[in-house]
Amino acid sequence: MDVGGTKMAAGLVDGGGALVDQARIPTPVGAGAEEVFEALATVVRRVLTGASVQPDACGVGCGGPMAGGGKTVSPLNIPGWVDFPLAERLEGLVHLPVVVDNDAKALALGEGWVGAAVGRADFLAMVVSTGVGGGVVLDGRLLDGAHGNAGHIGHVMVEPHGHLCPCGAYGCLEAEASGRSIEAITGRPPAEATLEWRRRAGTMVGRAIASVANLLDLQLAVVGGSVALGFAAPFFEAAQDEIDVRARLTYSRGTRVVPAGLGPDGPLVGAAAVARRSLERDATGRSR
Repeated sequence: MDVGGTKMAAGLVDGGGALVDQARIPTPVGAGAEEVFEALATVVRRVLTGASVQPDACGVGCGGPMAGGGKTVSPLNIPGWVDFPLAERLEGLVHLPVVVDNDAKALALGEGWVGAAVGRADFLAMVVSTGVGGGVVLDGRLLDGAHGNAGHIGHVMVEPHGHLCPCGAYGCLEAEASGRSIEAITGRPPAEATLEWRRRAGTMVGRAIASVANLLDLQLAVVGGSVALGFAAPFFEAAQDEIDVRARLTYSRGTRVVPAGLGPDGPLVGAAAVARRSLERDATGRSR
């Protein structure tokens, strides 16, 4: 399942990482906790009803922040959910083991599994959509952090005197490059953004990527999400130009940014990778 501020989706993914069925619904705007959950439950039931096989587990990619292990979620882009017990509620719905993680961390797992980061032991994955999130893989392992929120690049500061972010700070990447922020600043939805704003969003993302590359000694950033993929070449060219200017250390020079290899399937394949990771942990006792 993919839970975001604009849409909610559910799908079936096979053992090879292929998305074989899916359904989606708009995320209710301004709705309370139960109305939001019922929207998610609707697409889940739709997919499970048509399933020809019984799934082994349920993985969920959701916007953050969240409590350790996704026990509760408080997505900044879903105000109706504050400390919402998503995993517990879904277990009661699907009667399967449920694992919840940040949506961008889920994308990192998916891209490392069958996407643009296959074979890479060190990389950053990002979602630039309604909000901005990130997941970091170092030495072949996804970083979790104390509460499961490691890699939240959306709240790296990119403009010292920038716009107010939903988190309460100013100048965060999410406040400058997310779809919701672009619409709030320009008065136009991201799909109608000018070339200048498409490039500006890319520049802001490139600035954040360069900071992470300098900090964590990695040379690949894989970026998905409706804003990044929709803005296409102007976004990625501007991001690369900014990285080239700001990642200048011997180990960070040459850092590349590429579109997510899984494209629009990335969020659901990534969510399946969250479940896959949990099953592997149960089998081996080791994390990946």
